[in-house]
Amino acid sequence: MHHLPEIGYLRLPQIIGDPKSVPPIPPLIPVSKSTWWQGVRTGRFPKPVKLGPRTTAWRIEAVRALIERLNGTAGSSDEPQAVEVVEAAPAGRVREVRAPPAPIEAQ
Repeated sequence: MHHLPEIGYLRLPQIIGDPKSVPPIPPLIPVSKSTWWQGVRTGRFPKPVKLGPRTTAWRIEAVRALIERLNGTAGSSDEPQAVEVVEAAPAGRVREVRAPPAPIEAQ
């Protein structure tokens, strides 16, 4: 995982990456900009913090919690919650597949 400071803020390119910057910024969460904003609206991704009239950022703590939740390392739920990146598509889009629930074994 990328090294993230304990506290602070991240701008959107630092979260979803920016391959056109010099040097390129690798994504923490490989989704498109429109997918990210849709996830914010639906509550899947954390809400942003307005730092100024044209400056939006996300708390590092919230992004770290999201990464842990997507990787299935947060909580002690028996149901898998990991998101596995199956294949990268053109234009930086990623197809995601949720892991199916573990089968219940007969005793």
